[in-house]
Amino acid sequence: MKSSFGLQNLFGDRQLNFLLGVNVLVVLIAIWLSHGQFVDIDNLQSMGSQLPELGLLALGIMLSMLSGNGGIDLSGVGLANLSGMVAALVVPKFVSGDDSPVLYTALFCAIVVCMGFVGGFLNGVVIARLRLTPILCTLGTQLLFTGFAVALSNGASVHVDYVDPLSNIGNGTFFQVPISFCIFIAAVVLLGWLLKRTPFGLRLYLMGTNQRAAFYAGIPRARMLILTYTMCGVLASLAGLISTTHTLSAKWDYGNSYLLIAILIAVMGGVNPAGGYGRIVCVFFAATVLQFLSSLFNLMGVSQFFGDCAWGFLLLLSLAFAGGDRVRAIFGTGLKPQAAGKPEAKG
Repeated sequence: MKSSFGLQNLFGDRQLNFLLGVNVLVVLIAIWLSHGQFVDIDNLQSMGSQLPELGLLALGIMLSMLSGNGGIDLSGVGLANLSGMVAALVVPKFVSGDDSPVLYTALFCAIVVCMGFVGGFLNGVVIARLRLTPILCTLGTQLLFTGFAVALSNGASVHVDYVDPLSNIGNGTFFQVPISFCIFIAAVVLLGWLLKRTPFGLRLYLMGTNQRAAFYAGIPRARMLILTYTMCGVLASLAGLISTTHTLSAKWDYGNSYLLIAILIAVMGGVNPAGGYGRIVCVFFAATVLQFLSSLFNLMGVSQFFGDCAWGFLLLLSLAFAGGDRVRAIFGTGLKPQAAGKPEAKG
């Protein structure tokens, strides 16, 4: 009985069914059009190493949206670039990569994550304590982070020393699986557990569903917002770590288009921008289908402009397939009925 309920819960989500179906369809078409080259080990590893940057940013977008009240984090790309750049400039002044590669790598990773923590904490404090609209606050900090990166590098690319352990984060494999993809999967599993199995997840969903109910339930709104945006900052810094170690360079304008694509992944994954609903598994499959399409277009020599059209078409299809209730919730007309019910705390 329990197993039957679990399967019903897993496959009862129309958004999840749609994304699974599209993933399978795209893979089958890609295999046919590429004559099997799509599932070649080199192409699979290439896709696995490209997905984490966008996927981690999309997870941060999802977290900020779940908090409700128009929550969104637009500063992820700027913080990712700044984190990698600061580490690339600071670490060589204290540790030599040739003499101590492990220490060099550990210090590099620590600085990147600390920068993400500080940047996310700044966003959370300004939003929670000064009660600024999240979209305006994070737009301002995006410009702030980008401005710092430009000032530190004079607008040029900053080179990262080649150190085997550090380079392996962005380019190495573990049992033929890219290490960066393993980091992404670990983040997906950990975040899914936090949202579904801990009081933090329940409180976050309740905040996004009904701010007033959350207030009377005694949920500390300011503390929750600070913690949520700090986690968004850490996720962005991990994306910055992967991109920096993948290219062995850091630049202030790297991944300028990533923000809109990350938002597209979150919304196509069924996350309600008004707060209160979102599933990690759906966001994961939304990210994979976009990566599959991008890789297929590259293999076929199709212009990326056509890819943008295909992504937009997929977004419209996913909204149509999600059903009227979900679409009304996304565009703000279905919030009142949802607010009276139990928050949908799904991982």
